[in-house]
Amino acid sequence: MADRNQTQREWVGQVVSDKMNKTVVVAVSRVVRHPFYRKILRRVTKLKAHDEKNECKVGDRVRLIETRPISKDKHWRVVEIVERGRAE
Repeated sequence: MADRNQTQREWVGQVVSDKMNKTVVVAVSRVVRHPFYRKILRRVTKLKAHDEKNECKVGDRVRLIETRPISKDKHWRVVEIVERGRAE
């Protein structure tokens, strides 16, 4: 029987879109080394996350946690807003 208390993955990223209702698109940046050339590369992954109260705005840094599938593309949830983006 599988252990139901598995650790959930966490990411911290920046909100790039908040146009959908209760959903934000978050860009998560990570640094990897090329397997052959050994050059440092920056990779960006865009994740759709559930934002229940529509609190997140573009530019905010948010913490995401993995959750059950909420829709076809959405299986992350916003836990907290780490830092507010600049109002422009």
